[in-house]
Amino acid sequence: MSDELNGSCAVVIVAAGSGQRLGFGVPKARVPLGGEPMLAHAVLGVVNAGIAAQICIAIPPGDPEMAGICADLQEQAGPGILWSVVEGGADRSESVRAALAVMAEGITTVLVHDGARPLTPSGVFERVTAALRDGARAVIPALAVVDTIKTVVPTELPATGAGVEKVSGTPPRSRLRAVQTPQGFELETLRRAHAHALTLDAAAAAQVTDDAMLVEAIGEDVYVVQGSAHSLKITTPTDLLLAEAMLQGPLRPRWVEG
Repeated sequence: MSDELNGSCAVVIVAAGSGQRLGFGVPKARVPLGGEPMLAHAVLGVVNAGIAAQICIAIPPGDPEMAGICADLQEQAGPGILWSVVEGGADRSESVRAALAVMAEGITTVLVHDGARPLTPSGVFERVTAALRDGARAVIPALAVVDTIKTVVPTELPATGAGVEKVSGTPPRSRLRAVQTPQGFELETLRRAHAHALTLDAAAAAQVTDDAMLVEAIGEDVYVVQGSAHSLKITTPTDLLLAEAMLQGPLRPRWVEG
């Protein structure tokens, strides 16, 4: 197997989130989207992209229903892909580390994908992996920010009291990017970044929101490729409604992107 996988790419799908803000009372990856669990769309999107020699899914601990969904998806995916399922941790970083521990011998690059981005087009996976093949050790897909962004500080006003904020600055919008997944890495670079993360104190660890931040912290360059407006992250009921419309509405053909 190691000879077959030599120089290959693995995809980690982080699907251990609780999904409390969606209000379904089940983990987010089990929330239905277009009649199927959200995780099904994310996994089959990876399979259809054709870039993964191994797929590893991090699921909530002690969730037999999610494990069953993964087993069904493995059967749908068919042969040719090494399949792994691990129990995720209390936060994203722990879930990713659990997945990194089961990477097969011969895997050299890994993409970390959010199970809450189930409609990511194949083109995004292809752009990330192309940059890794071109020598980048860390690559993220992103979109230019269209809104004006302000930084703020807490303050108060005589009539309203606390709970008011004051603008402290306006960063130039031309240099801002909204980051998506999958984020791609040389495997050993990502492992070094996560080893460094274990040395952070609780306050610093709480500020980490993606794997690219960990790689930045060890001094590696992180490259950016074009993301996709279709790769929305489903966090709120409104996000889910939009995703349903993209899948089921009369304009569905327009969401197909290479």
